[in-house]
Amino acid sequence: MSLRVVNLGLPKSGTTTLARALECAGLRVADHKIRRGAECPAPEIAGSYVARQLYDGYFGSGDPLERLTGFDALSEISVLNATLCLWPQTDFGLIEAIRRQHPEVRFVASWREPGALAHSMLRWSDLGSARLPQGGVPGLPAGYGETRLERARWIAGHYDFLDTIFAGDARFLRYDTAAPEAPRQIAAHLELTLPWWGKANENRNLRARGAA
Repeated sequence: MSLRVVNLGLPKSGTTTLARALECAGLRVADHKIRRGAECPAPEIAGSYVARQLYDGYFGSGDPLERLTGFDALSEISVLNATLCLWPQTDFGLIEAIRRQHPEVRFVASWREPGALAHSMLRWSDLGSARLPQGGVPGLPAGYGETRLERARWIAGHYDFLDTIFAGDARFLRYDTAAPEAPRQIAAHLELTLPWWGKANENRNLRARGAA
């Protein structure tokens, strides 16, 4: 078992930044989708979504990490498109299965101020304008999420959920992606050195894609 960290943060909260930082630290990272290529540590599932593999394991053997042990880190674990709506970071049963079966795994939650994160979601393709309002996401039923206020309320509720289920658990760290101390906090939590920290996938203007 090599997996060391699972990020439970929402999309656009700094997941791509975390992925790049962990890769620079030498970790094998699965970010949203299992990338194909000669260096893929799990070629048998290349091209599939991390969320799909987590749920296949959870509802198969009961172990969400069964097919992801070739990776050291999972930085973005949800998927929302025309055919899939999977949000493992909102699923108590799945999270608890990882905690119970893999006590060595550390959890983090990349966080941004809910209003800013809600705005970033709107600026990222059709995530805020169509996919979230129409997706039936846990905590955000279909028909809700079109306004910034509705998205922000859902965002705040998700991180309150994580704070509640991990209360007193030293294996969990919620950090502010924009805070200067974020890389130090992550490095200490994971007991590693982060040689890089910055902004990956950053918004360049109102029409550009938002920071992931």
